[in-house]
Amino acid sequence: MPAPHAPHDLGYRSLFAHPELVRELITDFTSFKLLDDVALSAFERVNPAYVSERLSARQDDVVWRVRLGDEFLYVYILLECQSGVDRWMALRMQTYIGLLYQDLVKGHELSPGLLLPPVLPLVFYNGLPRWSASMELAGLLMQAPAELAALQPSQRYVLIDQQRMDRTALEANASLLALLFRLELSAGPDVLYQVLPALTTWFADAPQSSLRRSVQVWINALLARGASERALLVADSVEEGDDMKGKLDTWAEEFEELGFQKGCAQGKAEGVAEGIAKGQAEGQVIALRGALKSLLRVRFGDVPELTAQRIERATQAELEGWIGRSIDSPSLPELFGDDAAPA
Repeated sequence: MPAPHAPHDLGYRSLFAHPELVRELITDFTSFKLLDDVALSAFERVNPAYVSERLSARQDDVVWRVRLGDEFLYVYILLECQSGVDRWMALRMQTYIGLLYQDLVKGHELSPGLLLPPVLPLVFYNGLPRWSASMELAGLLMQAPAELAALQPSQRYVLIDQQRMDRTALEANASLLALLFRLELSAGPDVLYQVLPALTTWFADAPQSSLRRSVQVWINALLARGASERALLVADSVEEGDDMKGKLDTWAEEFEELGFQKGCAQGKAEGVAEGIAKGQAEGQVIALRGALKSLLRVRFGDVPELTAQRIERATQAELEGWIGRSIDSPSLPELFGDDAAPA
């Protein structure tokens, strides 16, 4: 049985069901410019449920084909929403593209020259751990003998890592997809005073009701992920003519509450980290005090009270300095001055 879809996975599938956002994803968030001026009418959604004798592609990935002149380009988008890093991503991509090609051959959908079309393989990832998987299949293969090297398989993919996008560039981008990414990545003030007002303007001008509904589904999915008790609104519940002003006001309140919760959680986490760091630093100072006193007793006998008090007030840097100099210092007064005089 396949694992159930997380709400935000469904939200992204809803977004990338629209050619406008697929084109924005490629144009604004990859280095490829071949689709910049391609008309939306050239995009055609493809069902990725290819089945072979033993393997099947994931039905929740997104596949488009785009007509470029007399030929087609296929865009394969693997959605990795809020999941961990997949070490075998390059192998998976090779498998899915192979299944795509096999399906095109079986369906007699090749060019007149019976050649396989090019594919742009994209992995859209918005998990928190930094992506560390190999970007090409060669990184997963053992070193082959030299005479076999040219026979080994090859596959690469393009990674779009949402969590590590350039925030300055994102803020300068006025596209719808950039606004939605900012909604997911930004802190409360940016969401409330910049992103949501810009989305209000977009909703007022957006001509396509289906795209409007998909954006609403995505926002509700984002909120549902942030607060598990909040139910996800499905697309069928979003009717044209709903009070968008009321929806946007409600979203603003929910994002403000979500931002407050995230701030509290971050504050607690930072407090714990700060406490651990502080405890470690204090532990080091205590250990240095003990080491210095032991060293002084071995070299000079009992430590005078004023010297002991000075050691108790000393910083880590002072303690480290005294320990270093005590090895060669001929006497306590030479090391500490008048505080080292016998009581």
